Amino acid sequence: MTVAPRKIRALIVDDEPLARERMRTLLGVESDVDVVGEASNGLEAVDAILDRSPDLVFLDVHMPKLDGFEVIETVGADRMPAVVFVTAYDQHALRAFEVQALDYLVKPFDGDRFQGTLRRVRRQMESVETGDLSRKLLALVRDLRSDRPAKTDRLVIKSGGRLFFLRTDEIDWIEAAGNYVRLHVGADGHLLRETMTAIEGRLNPETFFRIHRSHIVNIERIKELQPWFNGEYVVILRNGTKLTLSRGYRDRLQERLGKPL
Repeated sequence: MTVAPRKIRALIVDDEPLARERMRTLLGVESDVDVVGEASNGLEAVDAILDRSPDLVFLDVHMPKLDGFEVIETVGADRMPAVVFVTAYDQHALRAFEVQALDYLVKPFDGDRFQGTLRRVRRQMESVETGDLSRKLLALVRDLRSDRPAKTDRLVIKSGGRLFFLRTDEIDWIEAAGNYVRLHVGADGHLLRETMTAIEGRLNPETFFRIHRSHIVNIERIKELQPWFNGEYVVILRNGTKLTLSRGYRDRLQERLGKPL
């Protein structure tokens, strides 16, 4: 018995209805592709990527609410599927795509160009590891965002079927929770599917500091440090929360504060 090959689940993201219709028509004749959804702006794109887990996204670069690069930053490069960028002509962006060997379509594109892109995507999806794609997307975003800090100032939280943005400066502290991290914001806690290392890399180091392998704290929320045992400290937050500053992170915090502990 022959098993049919798994189809590529594609998401179309573009703020122009005619552009979405054009791509939907071109993909409709591809026997190995299923269009699993469409989005007309960056917020809808983030929601669809997290909710539907497509294999491939045709991602418009210039969109309202969030542009294509902000979509990647918000979702996280490690959670992004394969991407084909759709853009008006932009010399800097096209050079960046080419350097990272990521596919792109320049509007307006014809059927032959679209077919060529699909062939390359199929080859890449067969040969490129997810980690390699993540590194390329991160490098791309850093290159195109070189004029501003790469750290995010907001996170997307999905809870109870809703998608909302959380400003990072609202977070008091973060703790590891299995395959998730728990974000503590006042009396509320929000779970985010992320590793501690990944979330630490996305946060501004001027504001957030790793004090323990399982804890990251907003420095602005620290009220007091109290010596404890074996070179460790108790970190007391303004809301009364008590956390442990482990010995392995003490020297780094001391350097950060510019004062001996």
